[in-house]
Amino acid sequence: MTNGLLYGVTVLLWGSTWLAIKYQLGVVAPEVSVVYRFAIAAALIFAWAIYRGLPLRFGPRAHLRMAGLGLFIFSTNYVLFYTATASLTTGLVAVIFSTAIIMNIVNGAIFLGRPVDRRVAVGAACGLAGMLLVFWPELTAFSFDNAASLAIALSLAGTLLFSLGNMVSAGAQKAGLPLIPSTAYAMAYGTLLLTLFVLLRGIPFAFDPAPAYVGALLYLAVFGSVAGFLCYLGLLGRIGADRAAYATVLFPIVALALSTLFEDFHWTLGALAGVALILGGNALVLAKPAPPRPRGGALKERI
Repeated sequence: MTNGLLYGVTVLLWGSTWLAIKYQLGVVAPEVSVVYRFAIAAALIFAWAIYRGLPLRFGPRAHLRMAGLGLFIFSTNYVLFYTATASLTTGLVAVIFSTAIIMNIVNGAIFLGRPVDRRVAVGAACGLAGMLLVFWPELTAFSFDNAASLAIALSLAGTLLFSLGNMVSAGAQKAGLPLIPSTAYAMAYGTLLLTLFVLLRGIPFAFDPAPAYVGALLYLAVFGSVAGFLCYLGLLGRIGADRAAYATVLFPIVALALSTLFEDFHWTLGALAGVALILGGNALVLAKPAPPRPRGGALKERI
């Protein structure tokens, strides 16, 4: 695949997973649906790793890192997103998730010691202003009895957990853990931890044989969790992490477009302006700084 095709597939797959989550809600508890999703995904990635002959033996410290990754990225945060999707349109949940870019930079400064420049601060301010515009009706009537307001809080919490998981992943990659095998283990650990939670809470392992549920489950496991991840990794390996991360800026556009078609989402001027600010802020955060211009003295010397 070309870089452009990998980029396009990643955006379309991950941007469309939010709508597929909507079809997982109803008969089966969100926690159980997430267990099914990542159990399938982990098995497929393990099979891929075995087929490719990738290393699968790691020490205790590596397994601890992978368990942490599973806790933050492949279990808890998805339960929060699934629950929030019951009360918010999937496009708006995806918009909230796009703020992970800003959270990653802030958490990177806190946990990894990465410096934050003024461009990042401006981008974060744009993102915050955009969030206020998109969710102004819900924010003006904020109440913990209000399902939409609670869904916003759950989505933000899920995004924060995802961002913290990114910090764990960065540490794991710095320690030399290979991405595909470690991701398979992380998905397996996330599935195991969430299974224990379901058993302790007495949540029934129900299953919905309806075509919509089964189709959404397979789509999320195979395409959203496996194919999308492998495409993103291929892109990351070719063009680098910074440029590949631009794909996340377009996820909300795809999700909101699908939400308009399938969920009767109605656009307002405030929502349009808010989304533009969020995406503009994220793009500003991800943009590479311009190279410094040569000073006058240096220019004269070259002339």
